[in-house]
Amino acid sequence: QLVAYEVKRMRAEEGNKQKTLRHIKELAEKLYKNENPYPAVTMHKVQKPTEGCHLRLHQKPFPRLDEGTVQWIIDQATAKLQTAPPAVKAEKKCMVPSGPPIAAIMERNGNALANSARRLEVVRNCISYVFENKMLEAKKLFPAVLRAMKGRAARHCLTQELNLHVQQNRAVLDHQQFDFIIRMMNCCLQDCTAMDEHGIAAALLPLVTAFCRKLTSGITQFAYSCVQEHV
Repeated sequence: QLVAYEVKRMRAEEGNKQKTLRHIKELAEKLYKNENPYPAVTMHKVQKPTEGCHLRLHQKPFPRLDEGTVQWIIDQATAKLQTAPPAVKAEKKCMVPSGPPIAAIMERNGNALANSARRLEVVRNCISYVFENKMLEAKKLFPAVLRAMKGRAARHCLTQELNLHVQQNRAVLDHQQFDFIIRMMNCCLQDCTAMDEHGIAAALLPLVTAFCRKLTSGITQFAYSCVQEHV
């Protein structure tokens, strides 16, 4: 719906922070209502008798309730509730027009996307060089990789690439490889935000218990011993 109806509005708001924030707030409310469709259960209001109702003539006395009948009605209702299917909000389906072509929106972000793709390529290449023991090439790319770790996509890419090498049983590293991998992991965790805790940091957990190096015969150092100080 945003793509279909609100591209012009979004473009008009680009320079105005207050308008953008108001727009985001409106969206947030819509999303919240969508996730929480059922309002809090309200108590049934019992109407109070009107003033002077006791002075009315021909007032019928309230009938005496039969305890057995009341209990039977309650039991019937309880049984129905237990077998009733859970209440589900009926989905309203609607057709949304396709709106302007995606290319029109992506034009402005084209350079950023190209840069992002280049950064990910640099991360992949550097990790490949490390595992192929091409340390000179890895050293050349290393500063660019550490800079790329500022971006979430690059951090995600690092965890994916390292995971592939673990699956190929390439987790035991020599000293130089170990040093490179540890520095990448440290840089990745250093740039992690609270949002990455259950994503990037969680994806690194199994990796830091897999990658290791042999210090001497019978003594192995795992990667977690070098990255465990991060929050």
